[in-house]
Amino acid sequence: MILNVMAEKLKRQSKDDFKGRQFEAWLIIQAVSWYLRYPLSYRDLEEKFKERGFDVDHSSINRWVLAYAPMIERRLRRFRKMAASGVL
Repeated sequence: MILNVMAEKLKRQSKDDFKGRQFEAWLIIQAVSWYLRYPLSYRDLEEKFKERGFDVDHSSINRWVLAYAPMIERRLRRFRKMAASGVL
């Protein structure tokens, strides 16, 4: 639920952040989120996406994590502060 809300918000706020990427923003966010949330390797994620019909290389996922994890973390931090204060 939170991932879907975050993905929609990221799409609206930062279309420029994902410009020039081969894959859509939702797929990149999904890969980074799974990597950060669960004990999965880049190759595990590559396999998961292949099962779903997406040909994503593990080195691409590595680059996405390095590039987008800090951005996602900053935006989640703002969301969590708002939720903790009771303002939604």
